[in-house]
Amino acid sequence: MTIIRPATPDDLDAMVRLLGHLFAQEAEFAPDPEAQRRGLDLILNDADAGRLLVAERDGRHIGMVGLLYTVSTALGGRVALLEDMVVDPIARGGGTGRALLDGAIAQARADGALRITLLTDGDNAGAQRFYARAGFTRSDMVAMRLMLQLA
Repeated sequence: MTIIRPATPDDLDAMVRLLGHLFAQEAEFAPDPEAQRRGLDLILNDADAGRLLVAERDGRHIGMVGLLYTVSTALGGRVALLEDMVVDPIARGGGTGRALLDGAIAQARADGALRITLLTDGDNAGAQRFYARAGFTRSDMVAMRLMLQLA
């Protein structure tokens, strides 16, 4: 049975491992365990910044998802960015992804979020179908970014 629960600092190593799977398949990012550890630690230590959920089966971490919070002036309240949704390759196809997504949606609602936004790789049609089945719709907004160097 798969259990979805809030992450704790004890889950850090497992989440870094899971993010390694995610960033190895993404077009714009590469695994960097120390950077991933720093980012996860920032979220774990500030509930206002976001939430992390993990999926466990038989005592093994098989997935994770993150929510990052900000404020939307358009909606006049808190909104969430769904980040880092990943299921271990050995556990894919068994409903873990949907359980994590449902858990993230429930957590965002409980935290008062008015909207969840997410990004997928443009060519990841499978992920886009997965999120569409959960009610997500394509936005006309275009993601743009400016990378800033760490000082």
